[in-house]
Amino acid sequence: MTFLNLPIDARPREKLLARGPDALCDSELLAVLLRTGLPGQPVLALARELLDRFNGLAGLLRASPEDLAEVRGVGPSKQAMLAAVMELARRGLREGLSDQPVFESVDAVRTYLRLQLDALPYECFAVMFLDVRHRLIRMDNMFRGTLSHTIAYPREVVKRALALEAAAVILAHNHPSGHAQPSDADIRLTQAMKQALALVDVSVLDHFVVGAGNVVSMAELGLM
Repeated sequence: MTFLNLPIDARPREKLLARGPDALCDSELLAVLLRTGLPGQPVLALARELLDRFNGLAGLLRASPEDLAEVRGVGPSKQAMLAAVMELARRGLREGLSDQPVFESVDAVRTYLRLQLDALPYECFAVMFLDVRHRLIRMDNMFRGTLSHTIAYPREVVKRALALEAAAVILAHNHPSGHAQPSDADIRLTQAMKQALALVDVSVLDHFVVGAGNVVSMAELGLM
């Protein structure tokens, strides 16, 4: 049976329009985005292959363009589509965090940081700058390191906080190795940032560590 000969309810696009996106599984939603497969490989089969290869949807969204290019049938057009979906998700979350205090939606903060940092192959130290109502002003990736190490300078964070007239910050960095537990160096850096920012009346609300899909809060662990 070809894809076009499938019952209407089994075709992902028609199923979505008739029953809503919640009715579709991950492979069906991905098939709607991919639109086309290959000769002998319908789009649903390609979607399943991608999810299997990258260990699910989260892994697929973290995949680099180079990783995607290795999959037969995923050319520049499909790579661009997946990148666009990721960027739309980031922008949607960022708008929400700019409209309300960030800790009214901690899950949104975690998701935003995961989308921003989890796929990076190098260590990156980022800062979310917040206004007096703890709404997001902007997030800057301030320092970049190697595969396992980055250096963050409190002075530069202080300068940026003053320039943006921030009242508080949330610190975040990723562990490309995938281990999201804070290290002793992370704890020392957090204390140095707190001390430097306190001199200009900017509070450090939390420091998140991102790795392999996990986002760990140092405040929740009592390490602040």
